[in-house]
Amino acid sequence: MPAYNSVFNADPNQPRLVGNFPLLPLRTRTRGPAYVLPAVPGLPPNESPDQDSESYDILDEILAVFRANTFFRNFEIQGPADRLLMYGIWFVSECLTKIKPTATARDATKEVMNTALDVNFALPGDPGWPLNQMYEPPRDRQDAELLKQYMSQVRQELATRLLARVFDAEDGPNGKPSKWWLSFTKRKFMGKSL
Repeated sequence: MPAYNSVFNADPNQPRLVGNFPLLPLRTRTRGPAYVLPAVPGLPPNESPDQDSESYDILDEILAVFRANTFFRNFEIQGPADRLLMYGIWFVSECLTKIKPTATARDATKEVMNTALDVNFALPGDPGWPLNQMYEPPRDRQDAELLKQYMSQVRQELATRLLARVFDAEDGPNGKPSKWWLSFTKRKFMGKSL
């Protein structure tokens, strides 16, 4: 059985590419260069809209396929959206390593959001980027800055959605993390990490 690829590869509207990294629309309130999709009224923060909804975005898909895809050591890229899917899975893995099993929601939020807000992360073409052979670097400095802003926006929104799934809102700020999510802290998608 192959790993799950992105449904956004089949989208007839081609996204803007920086190198070969797509800038797909996001359902977010975080500032950044991404086109903003409409919010779904009444949708709890720990759930995603239906896949057929216009508000369904790549971040919903990353969280939906994360646990299944982390078991795979090989991944065939079938389109540009798969590159963002791979990055998102690596970032979710990094965030989960920051959450300790005994951490409260408040402590974990602080750790994960510090990771998401950190601006010193590698871009495609940088020496610290995993699988540089599969990603093209940005053409120029302006593209690199645009990609950095977009990836920062993705990191912040993905961290927020992940925390909503890992911690039950009913437990409040002193709740414990979900053991079903934390069981994936040691797994590395394709044997790589950010």
